[in-house]
Amino acid sequence: MRFISKFLLICNVCFLACLIIRYARLQYLFERNPNAEIGFHPLESSLIILGYSAVVFNAICLLSCIIISVYRKNWLLIKTFGLFNLILFFLELLYFLF
Repeated sequence: MRFISKFLLICNVCFLACLIIRYARLQYLFERNPNAEIGFHPLESSLIILGYSAVVFNAICLLSCIIISVYRKNWLLIKTFGLFNLILFFLELLYFLF
């Protein structure tokens, strides 16, 4: 679970980077030239794929954490990663649902 938790941390950071890129591009389009299109570079597209798939990965990880914690009493999880992933999961749900 430590590997999955660290992978989710990377996905969540990519999600935050996606939000920053999106709002920076929107601001650029509205301020500079509303008809201009800016293409995505390979790094940015990788960030977008990892960032938007973080919701699915977070949901799977949280369900597996709940199932494992029900059946095992002495389960080890990195608490800071788990808490950060849980907070960002709710933020991602708010972002995608509203």
